Amino acid sequence: MKHVEPPSPEPSPQIPLFMIGKDSRGHWVVQDKHGICGGLFVNRAEALRFAMFENGNRPQAVIMVPGVLELDMSRKPSPQHRQPSNAGQLRQVA
Repeated sequence: MKHVEPPSPEPSPQIPLFMIGKDSRGHWVVQDKHGICGGLFVNRAEALRFAMFENGNRPQAVIMVPGVLELDMSRKPSPQHRQPSNAGQLRQVA
């Protein structure tokens, strides 16, 4: 009998996928895959806390980027990814 591994859990299309990494200046960056939500953080723990809060505490929807990750909030969301007018704005984290 052949042993089959269960599939890895992948985030559903409704769960926001977030990338975490450092920019070229050494700041911690969080950005969702659509470029409509994210920010700069003082350390990895705060970046991870933000990403987990935004995606409903789903670690499978957080990707640690090994290279440089620059924050780019210039992209416009496509109609299927639009959020309410106050959502998707950068939030200041103390």
